[in-house]
Amino acid sequence: MITKIAIAEDNFLLAKSVQERLCLYDEFRIKFLSVNGRDLINTLEKDSNVDLILMDIEMPVMNGIDTTEFVKNRYPQIKILILTVFDNDENIFNAIKAGADGYLLKETSPEQLKKSIKEVLEGGAAMSPSIAYKTLKLLRNPQEIDLKKCHENIKLSTREIEVLEQLSRGLNYNIIALNLFLSPSTIRKHIENIYTKLKVHNKLEAIEKAKTNRII
Repeated sequence: MITKIAIAEDNFLLAKSVQERLCLYDEFRIKFLSVNGRDLINTLEKDSNVDLILMDIEMPVMNGIDTTEFVKNRYPQIKILILTVFDNDENIFNAIKAGADGYLLKETSPEQLKKSIKEVLEGGAAMSPSIAYKTLKLLRNPQEIDLKKCHENIKLSTREIEVLEQLSRGLNYNIIALNLFLSPSTIRKHIENIYTKLKVHNKLEAIEKAKTNRII
């Protein structure tokens, strides 16, 4: 059985390196490469027939943590294996919290990468040894990580939060304007400001990020 894999990595050379490691095994097929989280999501919207995503963390436009959470909410059947050079506690905690099925460092050998992919596909949670150790430390001593860091310092005005709450209910601009006694053009301006402050590009991203940061 062929395992269909997508790679999300902004560094072309690193992406090719991962691809070459996977090409050593006939049971894996690279479905596509994405240069950032937004690119990955756009591609999945056209074709989500993917078994597993190898996800980098530090990417422009939309990072791996936010992308993992979005994909897991939209496509829960797709497994996500973080593949990164970053092994700090905050990234590990946030990746697991976002729904990642495993966390590997890019130094992982081809054989270990193959083993980890199979483990994740079978319902396991693959981790590099050093990551597993750090995860156990976090579980034993959760006070060591400042959980406040897991939520970005996003400041929306009271009116912007009201607009976002209405937006999350699936209401269109005209209905929101009526409900809040504002003009549709004012609502559009508020939404533009919300997107800018949340660093997102559309309604779904805004709602997901607001919920993650407990704004709504």
